[in-house]
Amino acid sequence: MGDHFGLGPGRPGMPLGAEEEPAYEPRRGEPIRVLVVDDHALFRRGLEIVLAEEPDIKVVGEAGDGAEAVLKAADLLPDIILMDVRMPRRSGIEACTAIKDVAPSTKIIMLTISDEEADLYEAIKAGATGYLLKEISTDEVATAIRAVADGQSQISPSMASKLLTEFKSMIQRRSDDRDLVPAPRLTDRELEVLKLVATGMNNREIAKELFISENTVKNHVRNILEKLQLHSRMEAVVYAMREKILEIG
Repeated sequence: MGDHFGLGPGRPGMPLGAEEEPAYEPRRGEPIRVLVVDDHALFRRGLEIVLAEEPDIKVVGEAGDGAEAVLKAADLLPDIILMDVRMPRRSGIEACTAIKDVAPSTKIIMLTISDEEADLYEAIKAGATGYLLKEISTDEVATAIRAVADGQSQISPSMASKLLTEFKSMIQRRSDDRDLVPAPRLTDRELEVLKLVATGMNNREIAKELFISENTVKNHVRNILEKLQLHSRMEAVVYAMREKILEIG
């Protein structure tokens, strides 16, 4: 392993407010079930070969486009889907939205060559939990799968700054007289945690900054997502920025 998928040198994916934890331990001894979706058969085969070396990860199926991905997701109910953004018949982003309806517990990682802000933002809005560029190393693919299975969000470093830029632009575009449903009230401590998540801190760093335990941080993040009725940390930060619950300078 250690090879690279894409056009440039491999760079690891960056967890957005995620922890640096030891190797993933499958619940009840079961492997993480993965569906691979890409319109290039050779790339799909390469991913299968790479992931076959991981004893805690099992590729349970593959699809060549977004339309097929939705059908396979409904049939297989995988834990994780690795999916390209741009594909024929139905894009990865369109498929992501549909998959959330037919397999709501499935988490989706976009694995793509597209480094465009629009694709990144639309993927997050569609419910993706990760957005990684194909230039990452093969080792990082397995790492990202484990991290997302553990409830973390993964994003390539070069896309992280673009995500924050999009947050700021979104706020600038927001009309002051727009009718909004009142945002759920977060406690002062939850706001503190959310602000630190937005800066890219992982749970360990947040715990150290606020002088609380990592489990307490996890509980705060869980409460934040439940109150905002969101699925991931990235979605929580987007929501908080849009509703002016917090601002990043």
